[in-house]
Order: sequence, then structure tokens, then C-alpha cells
Amino acid sequence: MPIDSSTRQWLARQLNRNKLMISKAISNHWLLNYQSKDGPADLMAAVIVTIMLIPQSLAYALLAGLPPQAGLYASILPLGAYALFGSSRFLAVGPVAVVSLMTAAAVSQIAIPGTAEYWGASLVLAAASGLILLLMAILRLGWIANYLSHPVISGFITASAILIAVSQLKHLLGIQAQGHNLIDLGTDIFQNLETTNTYTLLLGTASLGVLFWTRKGLKTFLMTLQSPALLTDLLTKAGPVLVVVTTTLAVLFADLETKGVQIVGHIPQGLPALTLPNLNLQLWKELLPAAILISLIGFVESISVAQTLAAKRRQRITPDKELLGLGSANLASAISGGFPVTGGFSRSVVNFDAGARTPLAGILTAAAIALAAILLTPWFYHLPKATLAATIIVAVVALIDLSALKRTWNYSRADFTAMAATILTVLLVGVEAGVITGVLLSILLFLRQTSKPHVAEVGLVPGTEHFRNVDRHRVETLETVINVRVDESLYFANTRFLEDLIYDKVLQQPQTKDVVLVCAAINHIDASALESLEELTRRLFDAGVQLHLSEVKGPVMDRLKQSAFLDNLTGKVFLSQFQAWQALKLKSENDRLPDNINSTAG
Repeated sequence: MPIDSSTRQWLARQLNRNKLMISKAISNHWLLNYQSKDGPADLMAAVIVTIMLIPQSLAYALLAGLPPQAGLYASILPLGAYALFGSSRFLAVGPVAVVSLMTAAAVSQIAIPGTAEYWGASLVLAAASGLILLLMAILRLGWIANYLSHPVISGFITASAILIAVSQLKHLLGIQAQGHNLIDLGTDIFQNLETTNTYTLLLGTASLGVLFWTRKGLKTFLMTLQSPALLTDLLTKAGPVLVVVTTTLAVLFADLETKGVQIVGHIPQGLPALTLPNLNLQLWKELLPAAILISLIGFVESISVAQTLAAKRRQRITPDKELLGLGSANLASAISGGFPVTGGFSRSVVNFDAGARTPLAGILTAAAIALAAILLTPWFYHLPKATLAATIIVAVVALIDLSALKRTWNYSRADFTAMAATILTVLLVGVEAGVITGVLLSILLFLRQTSKPHVAEVGLVPGTEHFRNVDRHRVETLETVINVRVDESLYFANTRFLEDLIYDKVLQQPQTKDVVLVCAAINHIDASALESLEELTRRLFDAGVQLHLSEVKGPVMDRLKQSAFLDNLTGKVFLSQFQAWQALKLKSENDRLPDNINSTAG
């Protein structure tokens, strides 16, 4: 199908913009401007993040339904790819809880966890997510994240965290349980409680207790001992590693494997072989919806963390460059045996607090994890799955924010509805259905809210040139003039409402000769609204009433001049509402509108 000239011009503009962005990015790249004084800080941050990331990577692979080494693989090349192409100096990319849960939910519909087909589908999911993010970067679609409302994202993360925590109870108890929603999981767990393994339960609860204490109480305890700040931070961050070592030794020396404690088992030693994901088009088609959702959720989570950390150092994050960095990271994960990745909140904060100066900290972290994959994997053989489950639970509990429900309820019932619906759908149906429900409901509630915008009849505040709502303030009005201010842009969903409201006001005030539409808050008028205004002009003219406009914004006036609306307007366009007041007051007194009144737009 041939491409028309306007499309070719748009594509050419996008290509030129991308060339300019790439050229600017290369000239300003951190690697070309690296200073040796930043080296020690980046190295120390890499050490601390590596200590935290190794057990987390193993745990998130378990959550995604993959072998533990997949978590290590997803923490090597993706870190380096993001460091080269991303815009944040502090974001630590790798497996995260929510994306791991979404991966398990999507891939388990296609293959059985633990099989080669399951792992292969996970690679396809990572590749599809990477390509989607790169396409968004090329088309400069970083703004699309704005369409996922914060209450929906907050509700989704809270519900996902609850679901993740519940899903890990089976590993803490040493029982079998399946399901991708709270009902299925809860039912399975309850039915299998009698098969709980006592040794697993003891290991799991002990791990939970120690991990919570290291996160909340260890730092305070070490500070009371006047421990050096660097040592205090290092020991606090090393808490998960100490738990991993202790529980692994307990399983080994107490021979707990023979007593029913589930362990990680054999992890292949060495680096992953680079390979292309399965090119089966049917498989890609089946995973595409999940890849789109993972891309959007991962991008929103990542850029939120990146912007928060960048603001603390007065730096900027470029959304389109973030798309490029995350897309590259996911493609790197796909060819190196990983699964979908994004910027993690906890590890990024640790990276920032540890003093990272540049993305070199991420590259050094990747190198350290690669060394761990080469040298340390045999040591993880006796690592109990209960410890990894405890690591996941401690990480996701910090994401649960039920107090946001109360705050949102107090401020906006519509946002609360979207947030609550998202939480309930994720818990009762599943993660994909939850985010789709939240987004669709947010759009519907937005359309409903803007379909009936706030419209006020205004009058002149005595002694000023200001106009306020006649129902809220003591103002002056003209008997033959209705001044109406609409506090919303006009589009297909609300234009009929405004048309009927103004006409009803005229019917209720039969002495009306003029109606002024105050356009100060109108930023856009679409084609449907334009037709409605034309119809309103005709209806009012038939009733002996002129329609005027005031305070029309320049871009809106530019669009109106491209139509025949101004030629058919029965009244005038006034620069200010006060000017309209003066002219129409004089008209009501003299029963005519002077021809020398200026008509213009701001």
C-alpha cells in the first residue's frame, strides 16, 4: 500500500528528530565524560548492590516460574545495555517482583513451568517487550505513560504485592499450591495445610524474621554500637546474603533435604550462551498482549524511580531515552537466557544511597554477578526455596500501600473507584485483567467527568475587572446578558451538554438578548464541538439572541479561523471578558452594539 505525502513527511520529521537525539546523546554520553574520581564511589555501590541483587535475582526467577540461574542471567547483560543507552545515572535494571509475576501469569498460559518450552516462551516475552519499547522510543512515545493514572498504577502494584506474598506462602510451608488469583491460591493453600513441612516452616519463618529485622532494626542497633557508617550500610544491605548462607549451611549439615525441605538444586556453572528467541509467529502473537502490558507497567515503574532519584541530584530523565535503555535491556535479556526486566525500586535506591555517581556502577554490578555465575553457583545447591520466598515477601511488603485507598477516597471518588476496581480485579481474576480493568475504568470515568464539565454563570465583581460565579460571590449582572464560563476543553463527549445548558438558561430568562461564552479555560475545540457551537449559534439566533466569545486563546482562535464559524457567528469575539461587559452594557442601554469594538483573541 503506497504511503501518502503527509505520512512520508511525518516519518521524515521523526527520523530527523531521532538523528538529532542520537547525536546529542552521543556527545553528552557519560562514558565520554567519565572522571576517574567517580571510580571508587561507583565500585563501592556495585559491591553493595551485587550483595543485594544475587539473592533477589534467584528469588525473582523462582517467582517467574524459571530456573534460578535465569535470574542471574537477567542481571548481567541487561544492566550493561541500560548503562549504555538509558538516561538515569542511578537506575538498577533487572528482575523485579511485579514483572516476574506478570511473566509467570502470561507464560503459564502457554507452557508448563519448569519445561524448556516455558523458558523459551519467557525469552520471547522479553524480546517482544524489548521491541515494543524500542518502537515507542523511535516514535517518541514516552508521553504515553501519562495515560496510566497514578491511582491505577498504585492499586495494581499494591494488589500484585499482596498476590506475590500469598503465592510464596507455599514455599514457606513446603506445600503444593497453584493459581494466579487470590481465590485459587488461598483455596489450594488451605486444602494442603495438613502437608506442611515443619522444617521448611521453621526455616521460612526464621528467614522472614531475620530479614525484617535487618531491614528495620539492624541499622539502629549498629548505630548504637557506634559502628562506622560504611560498615553499617554494608552489613544492613548484606542481610539477605547472611540469611542465604546461614540457611544453606543449616540444610547441608542437618541433612534437611532428606526431611522434605525443598532446595534450589543444581545451577549450571558459567555464563549463558547467546541465542535468538523462538521465531514462531503464533507464539509471538499469543504473548503480544502480555508483552504490551509488561512494557507499559515496567516503563512507568522504571521512570517513576528514575525521576525520583534524579530530582535529588538536580538531574533530568529523558522518557524517550528511557524507552531506548529499557528496550535494549530486555533484548539483551532475551538473547542471554533471562526474562523481562525493568528498573527496580529497592536496588535503585540502594545504588543511589551507596554513592553511585555514574552508570558504570551498573556495569561493575553486571561483571560481579557474571563472576558469581561462574564461580559461586555450586554453593547455591542446598539453598532452601523457603529462604528465597522469604526474600520475595520482605521485598514486596514495602510495595503494599493500603493507606492510599483512604487518601484517594477522601480526594476523588472517581480515582478511588478505578483504584479499588484494579485491586479487586488483580486479586480475584489476575494481573493482566486487573491493569486492563483499571485503565479502561479510568478512561470511562474521565469521559464521564468531562462530559459534564463545570459551567458557571459569571458576573462582574464590583470595583474590579474580574468575573466570578454568581452562585458563590456578590457580583453585578446585566438583565439582558448571560455570561457563561466553561471550565473544560470542548470535545464530542461534552459539547451537547453545554449546548443544552446554555439554551435552557436562555429559555429560563426570556429577556436575554446576548450570551457570552467565556473561553479562558478552553484549550481545544474538536470538530464535534465546532458543529455544536454552530448549531447553538443558529438556535440562539432563531430565538433573537446573539452569541459572543471572549478570552479565546490564540491556538483555539487559529483553528476557528480555518473554519466558517467566525463568518457565521452572530456576535463578536472580545479580547477580554471585561471588554465584552462594557460593550454589552452599553448595548443594553442604547440597544445597539458599537461597530468600532475591537474583536481579537489572546
